[in-house]
Amino acid sequence: MLGSTCEGFSAAMNETPQAEEPPGAVGDQFHLPDRVPSVMGQLVPAGARPLGYAALAAAYGLDVPAPDLIFATGERHTLRTEGPWSILTPRYRPADTLVAHLAFALRHEAVDLGLLAALFRRPAAGTSIADWVRRQPTGKHPRRAWFLFEWLTGERLDLPPAPKVAAADAIDPERQFVVSGEILPRYRVRDNLPGTPQFCPLVRLSPDLTTMLASDLAEEARAVVRRTAPDLMARAAAFLLLQDSKASYVIEGERPPQDRIQRWGQAVGEAGRTAISEDEFLRLQRLVIGRDTRFLRLGWRVQGGFVGHRDRDTNAPLPDHVSAKPEDLRALMGGLMEFAERSEAGGLDPIVSASCLAFGFVFVHPFEDGNGRIHRWLLHHVLARRGFNPAGVNFPVSAIFLERIEAYRATLEHFSRPRLALTEWETTPDLNVRVLNETRDMFRFFDATHQTEFLSAAVLQTVRDTLPREIEYLRRYDLAKDRIQNFLEMPEHKFDLMMGFLRQNGGHFSKRAREKEFGALTDDEASAIENIYADLLHDHG
Repeated sequence: MLGSTCEGFSAAMNETPQAEEPPGAVGDQFHLPDRVPSVMGQLVPAGARPLGYAALAAAYGLDVPAPDLIFATGERHTLRTEGPWSILTPRYRPADTLVAHLAFALRHEAVDLGLLAALFRRPAAGTSIADWVRRQPTGKHPRRAWFLFEWLTGERLDLPPAPKVAAADAIDPERQFVVSGEILPRYRVRDNLPGTPQFCPLVRLSPDLTTMLASDLAEEARAVVRRTAPDLMARAAAFLLLQDSKASYVIEGERPPQDRIQRWGQAVGEAGRTAISEDEFLRLQRLVIGRDTRFLRLGWRVQGGFVGHRDRDTNAPLPDHVSAKPEDLRALMGGLMEFAERSEAGGLDPIVSASCLAFGFVFVHPFEDGNGRIHRWLLHHVLARRGFNPAGVNFPVSAIFLERIEAYRATLEHFSRPRLALTEWETTPDLNVRVLNETRDMFRFFDATHQTEFLSAAVLQTVRDTLPREIEYLRRYDLAKDRIQNFLEMPEHKFDLMMGFLRQNGGHFSKRAREKEFGALTDDEASAIENIYADLLHDHG
């Protein structure tokens, strides 16, 4: 098996390339020139020739987002990477047929459902795959192609049931995250896709995510809770929940009143208790928006949507992201909810499942407003429902996203930028956007690896830094309180206010606080309090 990085190339160089399946029928032959300048928006390196998915996209003019990792063959007998390209030696170049390059892709590349959906709409695809299966009825890759063709198109090829051979996995579990799945006798293929044809993002087993899997972050979090006193843990959890609720509004550029922040915090704290549904999404939108709904329509959008800016002179839209078409929303959101059920029942990794659902939701952007906060609520929902975070503790993912706001935006743009280039749209009379081409595949089939890596890093930071740091801060706060109360009696609310002033002013009383709110303190008392703060809390606030 070829590697997707330079490390994998060295092993591949020592192998004799496995012969790909024989070329397909005459009808699926194509001709690629020796020099293809670009494919799927990616410049082809000098001396390289597209291979696998890249060759199919170039030959059949597929307007789809490029995979993060794409293959080509070079002129020299050396292996190298160049940007997203993995460039192999000439001996890996198959015949220029649909079947030969599809066989390479199924053998060596991660399954790209969006690209396959576009390919399978070409007239030659069904006939070529059927011929391939007839020639090699026991071959696992022909059977995988057959299953994926019928799964994606809804068309039934004129083929008898597969012979009784070992079942092949639709998705290679060594390359992408899968569910347990069931074996379908027609193909002798295990349907381990985590979703349905209505919505099925996939995630590669990248080096970062493989490392994450090797670390039992859920157990690490439970261990933190076990060694923390229950009352201290409860206070830490309450603070982190409030911090997350505030951050979720700040990310959207809003400063809502405290009661809305607390209500949203309560919704986050209750996430995971029931399965997601259309009614639950509508309830969450009403909670996010608040009482004043005069200027928007609640529920699924009935018009276009975009994220971005407006022209200063004309107020025309300048999108950074164009949302799914309103006529596609019911199918997409139905598919998203089916994905939630199937991925949970099939044991998909919780972080992968949370990422696919939450980022899939915000990319679709089904509401006029409230999408961002509900997107982050979905992260809490999946992690809590799958028992990933300890009972009563919500990982403050919004707060960490806010800390890493530029990386968060880049994660969103990683999806949006290539799709914006493929979206044809116009400005409507009411200065909205109207999408003119078909875009549903871009929202139902996408590679969520980049987004999952970002989320896993945020969870890792929560477990190993944020949660222990907050617990340690509260422990030191209590020690400071005990020391101060040895020589000073002060009401609880006044003490908390005083500590807040000190935290905001670098551990010292400001002139105003010293003269007004805490004018009753003697100089010795004020100095002692500042010394205790410096000793216990100055570097832990």
